[in-house]
Amino acid sequence: MWFAGPAARTPGGVVRGAVNLGLHLEPGMRVGLFGGSFNPAHAGHAHVARTALRRLGLDRVIWLVSPQNPLKPRTETDLLARRMAGATRFARGPRMRISDAETRIGSHYTIDTVRALKARYPLVRFVWIMGADSLADLHRWRGWTELFAEIPMAIVARPGSTIRSRFAPAARRFAHARLPSSRARLLPYCEAPAWCFLRAPWNYLSSTALRSRPRGD
Repeated sequence: MWFAGPAARTPGGVVRGAVNLGLHLEPGMRVGLFGGSFNPAHAGHAHVARTALRRLGLDRVIWLVSPQNPLKPRTETDLLARRMAGATRFARGPRMRISDAETRIGSHYTIDTVRALKARYPLVRFVWIMGADSLADLHRWRGWTELFAEIPMAIVARPGSTIRSRFAPAARRFAHARLPSSRARLLPYCEAPAWCFLRAPWNYLSSTALRSRPRGD
């Protein structure tokens, strides 16, 4: 059974060499990392990405399409190529990018991905982006406390998750590191742990609802 726990500093199986990630990031760039299965991608994901892009003043948002979410069955996850193609339809605009970097470096956990990208691009100012529904479950992720210490985080409000996320273990444990939303543009320059909760008009779409629709809808 998979369970949350501390992450090793040198993750086994993660390639840290000269693998071509195709990201083309320059020193000093403010880059949001938006990870997920995107199974399938939908307008709710685009809402989270656009909100973070605008409110944080980012140069780029990279949609990191995961090879497989460790918390979800493989039988429920579509092929990577199809999920990437679906994400491409929603990640519109010159500052949005779709990436299979996690597959290329052999990472299955966010903490390993973040550490690998920081090592590859030490002068880039990374921010992790997630919806409030993910914050509510973050304590189930491998190395979640280490993740807070590695990278600033932007949490975007999602329907039905705002109250639950406010009382989530991660929100309580790192309450001292929360940045007011009025100072959101400072987040890429903050030393972790640092996080900010961003409210915006809600989008009610979810991947679960889309997968449950009868075919032909």
